[in-house]
Amino acid sequence: MMRPKPSQAFWLMKSEPSVFSLNDLKASPGRTTSWEGVRNYQARNFMRDKMRVGDGVLFYHSNCSVPGVVGLAEVVREAYADTSAFDPRSPYHDPRSNRENPRWVMVDVKYQEEFPQVVPLSAIRKEPRLSRMLLLRRGQRLSIQPVTPEEFRIIREMGRERNS
Repeated sequence: MMRPKPSQAFWLMKSEPSVFSLNDLKASPGRTTSWEGVRNYQARNFMRDKMRVGDGVLFYHSNCSVPGVVGLAEVVREAYADTSAFDPRSPYHDPRSNRENPRWVMVDVKYQEEFPQVVPLSAIRKEPRLSRMLLLRRGQRLSIQPVTPEEFRIIREMGRERNS
């Protein structure tokens, strides 16, 4: 179980389940994968400058019938060069990135838990204690965004509740 550490940060990381789902993470070797392909500078800066081993992650499914938080993961390796940027066959290829001075980075995340039910975006919007989440701000489309320890705790509790 993920217990907050004094210096621990928390993140919401979005992925389209048709591209990479929480179940894909769970099925990955060691239940761990690199979070490659981020091509937004602000999201990259969060990974490069702020994410640390042990940080908690709310795994969010986007662009699907019920967008929302589906489970938890943990950062297990800090930022390093996103090698997909160097591969011309990769959909994440960036010819302006080079190995000596990589433009893009990735972190490794490890599966922790699947919630018994999705915490849908609609429920997050209705929860007054979550009204200040970046996720809910108009125009906010970042695939990686910080969440407060309290927001993380509330969503974790919502996800662990079972419908009667």
